[in-house]
Amino acid sequence: MKLSLSVRIAEAACKTRLNIPFPQVAEIAAASGYSALCMRASVAGVQSSQAELEQIRGIVDQAGLVVSMVTADLNIPQNNEAAPQALRDIEPSLHVAEVLGSQLVRVCLKTVDDIPYARQACDLAAERGIQLVHQFHPACLFEELDNSIAVLKQIDRPNFGLIYEPASLLMCGQEYGKDTIREILPWLRNAYVQNLVISDDGPDHLETWCLGDRPFRLLPYWDESGQGINFAEVFSGLKDVDYQGFLTVHQAEGIVTADDAHAYATRCRNWVDSFLS
Repeated sequence: MKLSLSVRIAEAACKTRLNIPFPQVAEIAAASGYSALCMRASVAGVQSSQAELEQIRGIVDQAGLVVSMVTADLNIPQNNEAAPQALRDIEPSLHVAEVLGSQLVRVCLKTVDDIPYARQACDLAAERGIQLVHQFHPACLFEELDNSIAVLKQIDRPNFGLIYEPASLLMCGQEYGKDTIREILPWLRNAYVQNLVISDDGPDHLETWCLGDRPFRLLPYWDESGQGINFAEVFSGLKDVDYQGFLTVHQAEGIVTADDAHAYATRCRNWVDSFLS
């Protein structure tokens, strides 16, 4: 397993910019022992100029890192109604991935009408050796496990896969442990980790299509209350299938200082190591 740090840890709440300059985020990731950064449009995306993309690539290279995945369109993290539009014009996202040196591009499907466009986008991506991937996520076609697999089979492209994300599966009332990991193995291309607990008094809310509004509270990865994700099960399941892809620390933290980012990234790295050692 290769460890990746998402720039999301330092994103502002608007998800369109970072609270910390990107060069510092890259330095922190490298110094904390990560091998990759998960890139989002808050740093570089389809709105970026060629010069900006090349500058970001230079920063990544100088830090001795790679880009594990690209989310090139600002609408996709927002999971809004415009998010699937990237499939209808995938070339700009593919270009971002090529310049940044990533083989994975995150996309979004909201309705069955998006499936033909996903096939077309995959065919264009295949010409560049790029894979399109979809995260398990509320309020899209990839909420529930069985339906997600049915959509994957309808898309029927070898370069369309899944981002395993146990917290989203939990949010939608789905099993996320070893059996799920084995079931999605043919499509498993990336893995995100976040930690949360579904709680009636949770300060945050997400709307799901399958279960309605879900109040929740984020938890630290290393929370020992037993209320959140069973990470022993998650890591054991990934080991059982010999998962060799990226594992991305992806939890939104809204960190505003470089010192806090460094402390957080280091603690997350040590936490992952406790499962892998």
